[in-house]
Amino acid sequence: MASNLNHADNQDVLRLAGNVDLEHSPEIRKTLLDAVAERVNVFVDLSQVTYIDSSGIACLVEALQTARDHGANLGLISVSRQAMRVLELARLDMVFSIHDDLASALRAKT
Repeated sequence: MASNLNHADNQDVLRLAGNVDLEHSPEIRKTLLDAVAERVNVFVDLSQVTYIDSSGIACLVEALQTARDHGANLGLISVSRQAMRVLELARLDMVFSIHDDLASALRAKT
């Protein structure tokens, strides 16, 4: 699993790649919670995620709740087919703001 966090004008984009699983969830959780505590808009790019388990989903849900508590926004962008399947099974595709790419996510916020 690889992650990359980019900061820009009160927003962060966290790009995840590979497996988002129990082994990597603590690092992802910390990064996401720190980001939503400090930024207004946080976007998680899941385009390169090949596998996501319940611990990865739990990180996303906790970050979403924390973002709401801090008056921030958390959205998902470029969700891979594998990750989308898990989100749909958990019916979380109805909970998260999901966008095709960063540009469309930013347009939705304006």
